[in-house]
Amino acid sequence: MKGYVLDYVNENEFKKLERALKKYNMLAFKKLNFSYYPALRNGEFVGELISTNKKNNTEKYELKLPSDKMFSQVHGEVKLYYTVYLKEGTVMLDTITPTDILLEGHMSELATYKGIMISKANASKDKFKIDLLNMLQEK
Repeated sequence: MKGYVLDYVNENEFKKLERALKKYNMLAFKKLNFSYYPALRNGEFVGELISTNKKNNTEKYELKLPSDKMFSQVHGEVKLYYTVYLKEGTVMLDTITPTDILLEGHMSELATYKGIMISKANASKDKFKIDLLNMLQEK
């Protein structure tokens, strides 16, 4: 077998996160699909090694995806978490964060405020963060 096989811990959940990422953060989606997935298939494990398990022969990684600076400050960094099963030749894709806002964006259309998407559940909190960050940038 040449290369690694990509698999999912929970395929339905992961596909929802990918579709929301495609809709709300195209830069991260393109980099993920056209740079990082081919690298993973070729055995180039990109990102930061979080932990290793010698008994199961696995490695867990965290990969920071490119994103808008304001989005990262309001909602958190966009990261892909995955586990590599070295013996089986499998890369198990775990999740993409920030999960809450991406799943909410998958369920229904999110509004934007000053060009940044905001959560319906925490709209006032997100608006406050955006206004605060804009005030800090003006100084």
